[in-house]
Amino acid sequence: MTPHLPTATGRRRRTTRVLAASLALTATTLGVAGCDSAAAGTLEGSRLALPVAGGTAVVDTASLAVNAHTDDGRQLVLSAPAGGGLGKPGPVTRTADGAHWSYPDKGLKVTASSERGRLRIRLRADRDGSVNWPVTGTDRAASAVQVPRGEGLDIPVKDAFWNAGPEKGGLAGSTVDMGEGLALPLWGYSIGRAGVSYLTPTDLGTSLQFASTGGRLRTTAEHAFDAGEGTRDYEVSFALTDGNPVASAADYRSYLSQHGQLGSLRKKIEQNPANGKLLGAFHAYVWGDARTAAGVDKLKKLGVDRMWLGYDAGPDPMNAQAVRAAKKAGYLVGPYDTFANGQNPKGADSPTSVWPGRVYPDFCVRKADGTPETGFGNRGCYLSSRAFEKAEPTEHYLADRTRSMVANGADSYFLDVDATGEVFRDHGKGHEMTKAEDRTHRLARMQRLSKNLVLGSEAAQAWANKVLAYNHGSGTPVDDGLWKLEKDRETWGGYYPEKAPTAFFKPVQLPGRMATAMYDPKYRAPLYETALHGSLVNAERWELSYEKLPAQKTTRALLAMLYNTPLNYVLDGPTIAKDGPELAALQKYFSPLHRAAGTEQMTSFRWLTGDRSVQRTVFGNGKLTVTANFGSKVVDGLPGGCVDAKLSGDKQSRRLCPARLNG
Repeated sequence: MTPHLPTATGRRRRTTRVLAASLALTATTLGVAGCDSAAAGTLEGSRLALPVAGGTAVVDTASLAVNAHTDDGRQLVLSAPAGGGLGKPGPVTRTADGAHWSYPDKGLKVTASSERGRLRIRLRADRDGSVNWPVTGTDRAASAVQVPRGEGLDIPVKDAFWNAGPEKGGLAGSTVDMGEGLALPLWGYSIGRAGVSYLTPTDLGTSLQFASTGGRLRTTAEHAFDAGEGTRDYEVSFALTDGNPVASAADYRSYLSQHGQLGSLRKKIEQNPANGKLLGAFHAYVWGDARTAAGVDKLKKLGVDRMWLGYDAGPDPMNAQAVRAAKKAGYLVGPYDTFANGQNPKGADSPTSVWPGRVYPDFCVRKADGTPETGFGNRGCYLSSRAFEKAEPTEHYLADRTRSMVANGADSYFLDVDATGEVFRDHGKGHEMTKAEDRTHRLARMQRLSKNLVLGSEAAQAWANKVLAYNHGSGTPVDDGLWKLEKDRETWGGYYPEKAPTAFFKPVQLPGRMATAMYDPKYRAPLYETALHGSLVNAERWELSYEKLPAQKTTRALLAMLYNTPLNYVLDGPTIAKDGPELAALQKYFSPLHRAAGTEQMTSFRWLTGDRSVQRTVFGNGKLTVTANFGSKVVDGLPGGCVDAKLSGDKQSRRLCPARLNG
């Protein structure tokens, strides 16, 4: 929603309403008992009306079209009829909380119910096939769509940039795998001063298609029913919202909490106190002299009081002396590792791809034709998590690997790939598994690691939030063109020299459309933080260090402070000397804010100006309030390019203007 705000007084009045509504939503109004205890709705012909929080949902049992009547008199279209038709429905049978019926031509059984203030619709197939539903964004009053690409986007449905095709940075004509390409299994729409949240707990086998119809973005979910993949069940939950851009994520946080799937960083700290050192810390991968005790001491002398320091698995890891220095400084330190890749030991290009015995090739994930699933970058193969889990009780491959990696005293661990969306169906004899089972096996081994180590992973999805303490990657709404750009060694850089690879250290100018898609603040919405802040610490991808994209530095610093998330760096000796004072100033500002609010929920996000240039977040219902001005003009005393933060108890705001630190 884009508020039209003619005066400062009007702005305060309007944003107060939004704040109240958002806080009410995140306080789990979707769990109000009144909806569950109400009568199970009414059935008139093919119209099944069921109570939901904030109104009534009406399902057309003939077509799966879904509409809603809100308590304040609004009529909303939540879904058009299923695409392609469903055939003639069978008879509708009422239940205590809804109804069930079937579509015999499609082999589908449908159950609709009111559950904790949501409309829950479940489809079960007795044969392989697919369904195109729900069909969303068709309400004429729809104004914006929210998509959890990385941290999250809020896109006006009429925006010309996003209505273009992917080749121009837009979404029209594209399809995203919800189980792999989105950080959260949801999307949402703002419809005037109302909205709708769509949750898909059965994200595996589900994709989201974008289309531009009459210059407006619409979305359609498609689910593939596949017995072999274990995706014969499909579920969508609908919730009415206040139209706030993060309302769908607040709904999802509530859902996770209600189902025992929401982690707590506070509890993780209680279980392993070292997790507490994440609070206030910036993150950095270190190279060359930066991974020595002397390099650590330089950071400490600059005044940096908390850091997470990671290092690659090359031939020169941080030694025990450097690790001791890091711990003494109050820093976390840990290796990069991956359990996902296996290569022939005779020609492996990384120590993390070398395994004992016949792990390679026996543990390779196998396709249906028996050939191995080629590993990342055409290197070796992807390794089966089930093969490892079956072998672990007797062979201890993973435990032995971890023990050797932290023999230097490291207290953290970055396990690449394990928590990402890319999971596998494995046909390998003796270690067959579905994608859902792959997730289960990965969770089991991450859970073991997290007992004694501060564990992180790459682009972590919500299903892994309970076992991780930090995450590198979900802070970045990656445009698909980034992967092509990173392969351009001349522009992006390569993996040499070994002590300062240009892929990490060489500054790059993002193409205009890519910069817009990833970093234009008017399109950004903190969906991931709304859902998971206070469960784990989220940062950007490791190859997108703060200094890698000079043109985006101010915007990225403001976003980090606004979202209460750390900046991610790569450091060597020369960069500590050159950029260290700026890093120290930024971390000094961030540290007390994150120490106070890093374990708290993000309880509000809103725009304070109609052009979205001034944005505000609140954490812990007022424990921390942050206001960022991404524009060029002073607004209510806050200069453009600056951020104000106020902790509860502060008499005045704390101000940071990032561009002035190195000017």
